[in-house]
Amino acid sequence: MARQPGQAASLRRADHRVLGQGIGLNTEDIRLVAVTRANRALVAALELAPEQRDFVAGNSESLEEAETDEDARPRAIMAGTRVVGFLMYDASDNEALVYRFMIDRAHQGKGYGKAALRALLDEIGNLGHIREVSICYEPENEAARHLYRAAGFVEQGIDEDGEMIAVLPMVDR
Repeated sequence: MARQPGQAASLRRADHRVLGQGIGLNTEDIRLVAVTRANRALVAALELAPEQRDFVAGNSESLEEAETDEDARPRAIMAGTRVVGFLMYDASDNEALVYRFMIDRAHQGKGYGKAALRALLDEIGNLGHIREVSICYEPENEAARHLYRAAGFVEQGIDEDGEMIAVLPMVDR
């Protein structure tokens, strides 16, 4: 069956609702909220599994960085009323750069990362001026590589810090 113009966007929105059906996840409940005094301690308390800790800077360190970086946009990833993850990006000029993205070890494998990435891309798309999203991750982080590739990111190579850079054009999103 051929898709009509605009149908892809509505199909993506429909995917948001059905992702995770059968595992108790309603991704309409996955949302991003600004990190505030009220949720800061919950974000700081999120943990990765020991074997993942070298993949992402600690949340406390990231939150401190956000206090001095006016371009940083720290977000708590919410599943209903529960804080399940954290991400941070900046969006200046025509590009957004995602440089923190983590789901707490107790909440991995539930589709929250995929739903949060979709919510993030929606948020960035709604800014209206972003043409491209870049994301960086440790090359050994196969879970991140799989997640970002599935979302359409294309690896560009290793940066000066040894991290993989992947890019997603925001055209037609």
